[in-house]
Amino acid sequence: MKVKTILVSQPEPKMENSPYARLIEKSKVKVDFRPFIHVEGVDAKNVRQQKIDLKDFTAIILTSRNAVDHFFRIADEMRFKVPDSMKYFCQSEAVAYYLQKYVVYRKRKIYVGKRLFSELTPMFKKYKDEKFLLPSSDSLKPDVPKLLDELKLSWTRGIFYNTVVSDLSDLKEVYYDVLVFFSPSGIESLLKNFPDFEQKDTRIAVFGNSTINAATEAGLRIDIKAPTPETPSMTMALQKYITDANKA
Repeated sequence: MKVKTILVSQPEPKMENSPYARLIEKSKVKVDFRPFIHVEGVDAKNVRQQKIDLKDFTAIILTSRNAVDHFFRIADEMRFKVPDSMKYFCQSEAVAYYLQKYVVYRKRKIYVGKRLFSELTPMFKKYKDEKFLLPSSDSLKPDVPKLLDELKLSWTRGIFYNTVVSDLSDLKEVYYDVLVFFSPSGIESLLKNFPDFEQKDTRIAVFGNSTINAATEAGLRIDIKAPTPETPSMTMALQKYITDANKA
């Protein structure tokens, strides 16, 4: 069956020439964006109840832009002046670049991975005597604490924000040829919003092993997977599938 409409369960990219823009132009498909989940910050009182005192830490582990925002929000609420000596371990360049919203980049000690959390391992080993704080949501990929424990680091997780299912009731009567998911939380949101969801001819596209597992456990048929050696990005996987499906 041909693909004409796609719903991506994320916010619309802000850059004009995004990979999705190129996909739309090349494949002549309609792509809509709608976050299936959103985050809500917890307050400083909640963080204190987790027995977290920001002055106890010498390094911060940042896995996402949300983690950056909510760490500095909590620091502000606690009236904690983040010292210039604080070290920042950022999972990706995108996270490190976003950090500039809050700190003067060239004056800080910032260590950056490429994309995967495990790529920070050499830097963690080099600074293994630091006291690490991991600001996270209530939903955390299991490979993160697993690696930190394996490296025997002194680290503490703080839940600074929660992942919340978004209200999608206005989409109840709307049909898309392809639904695109990037996290288990997105799958959870689909099923909570539409408990009677029947897949039928809807194609499901998923990114990452944890999302694949969540979709499989939910009984969904997975039609498009990324990353793969052939299609390392979701847009490449969609492009390949659409090219095959839309052949005249």
